[in-house]
Amino acid sequence: MEVWFRPYVWIDYRLAVLFMVVVPLILLIWAFVQKVEGIQRLLTIYWRVSSLLAITVYLMIAQYPVSFISGLMANILIPISLWFWVDLNDEIDYQPSGLLKLIFTSWRWAMTVYCILGAIAFVPFVVCALSETAIKTPYCRVWFEAPLLFKEYFHYNSKPAFLGFLGIVGLIVYVAYLSYFILIKLGKQGRSATQQ
Repeated sequence: MEVWFRPYVWIDYRLAVLFMVVVPLILLIWAFVQKVEGIQRLLTIYWRVSSLLAITVYLMIAQYPVSFISGLMANILIPISLWFWVDLNDEIDYQPSGLLKLIFTSWRWAMTVYCILGAIAFVPFVVCALSETAIKTPYCRVWFEAPLLFKEYFHYNSKPAFLGFLGIVGLIVYVAYLSYFILIKLGKQGRSATQQ
């Protein structure tokens, strides 16, 4: 059965590679070269938070239902991580105007809009995580196509179950660290990224 929104799912994956991997990687290298610490720190935080997307890809390779929850949570957590830190926001705002600041600010706003729209669009697919029957339908399975192609390119000889296991381990570590941050670290440092 053909799914009418398949082309949009593939467009979403392609945009994700561009805006969530390629552009922030270039920006991070650029910020290190120009020694712009505020942007460096914010992008480092971004990479930590967005690692949930990589975990989601591995969970989707194994076709685990939890991948739909982790994908939705990544779209929610990423924009929060980009704007949460008061000290970094101030540091970036007071940074002299230049091409790096302009492109970084544009990317940050674009990512925020992209993630919010992505989260809204992804909400109907949460049913794929909650229903054993739904996950077997083309409606849900269309989301596994791009991760399976990724597996063919980068993990040709690996079994989906093994890659799914890596995804589960990554998810456990991610949730443990996020819980530690929210329950312990956040109370001590508040919305300051530089306070130790």
